[in-house]
This record gives sequence, structure tokens and C-alpha cells, in this order.
Amino acid sequence: MTLFSAINPAEVVSTIFYTALGVGLMGLCWWGITRIAPFPVVKEIEEDQNTALAILIGALFLSLAIIIAAVILS
Repeated sequence: MTLFSAINPAEVVSTIFYTALGVGLMGLCWWGITRIAPFPVVKEIEEDQNTALAILIGALFLSLAIIIAAVILS
């Protein structure tokens, strides 16, 4: 029995598809955040060193990732 005999090609394709879907949704959310915010988000985090905003955006992405994963798994 070889190492790769247990790999199902359909599972590999679905994993790649759902990974791309999740990354695409996260990118769409980032685009929406930067459009809705009344200030430049990237400038606030990078140049002004706004740690609170960086933590808030990080927590938002973690929560979105959990929601997207739960929807994909259901």
C-alpha cells in the first residue's frame, strides 16, 4: 500500500475550491471595510501605528473566518 493511495481526488479538488472561496470572501470583506470606513484603514494601521484598529480588524477577520468555515462545513 502506497502513501498516496488513500487520497481521494474529489476531496483534494473540493478542498482547493473551498479554500479559494474562503479567501475570496475574506478579500471581499476587506474591500468592503476599506470602502465603508471614513478614514484610510491601511494608513491608520501602518503609518499612524493604530494598535486598537489593528486588533479590531484582526478580531473581525477571525470571527469572519469562523463563520465562513462553519457555513462551508455545514
